[in-house]
Amino acid sequence: MKRISNTVRFVGLAALVAASTSCGSVVRDSSSPVYLVIDLLTASRGAGTPGPQTTNLLSDVITNVTSPSPCTTTVPCPTIFDDIGAVTLRAPLKDIGANLSPTTNNEVTINRFHIDYIRADGHNVQGVDVPYSVDGAMTGTVPAGGNVQLGFEIVRHTAKQESPLVELQTSPNIIVTFARITFYGQDRTGNAVSVTGQIQVNFGNFGDF
Repeated sequence: MKRISNTVRFVGLAALVAASTSCGSVVRDSSSPVYLVIDLLTASRGAGTPGPQTTNLLSDVITNVTSPSPCTTTVPCPTIFDDIGAVTLRAPLKDIGANLSPTTNNEVTINRFHIDYIRADGHNVQGVDVPYSVDGAMTGTVPAGGNVQLGFEIVRHTAKQESPLVELQTSPNIIVTFARITFYGQDRTGNAVSVTGQIQVNFGNFGDF
């Protein structure tokens, strides 16, 4: 019995060490003197003007457009729109000493993003349960001591033409996901920085504008 107890303690200790190592590696991932912070992450439906930016997205897989001609209210044109995201980023100093202030070396240029769509129920097979992951390019610089807002494509046209979203065009079902989005960049001295945020994205054939 004592031997089993010691084994359990050893396994628990090993797990704790592994967890500590993992967390530590994340904290030490970048040697940059700054870190990225997401102040706001929003999205809007591509159909319309586009629609207003919100903190969750109803992504319409097909939209019946009634104008311009030849599209009419009696003979609408089924159309696919991409959906647009927006993020507000800042890059505060890691060291918050009273006499420190950011310089131009602390500016961060964002150059790409990655999106994974995940479901709370654990069904996350890409192309079956959720859309495929997305990698995209973007460019914008977070100024020293300031912030920047950048737009990006959160749901692509092609995703709505592939499973599992294309089946929703003729189905009342809704797929609820979390879009986990990571933004990557570099400070002026070449140090890599990144930050990850999430926004809820519900896919379905919703009412048209």
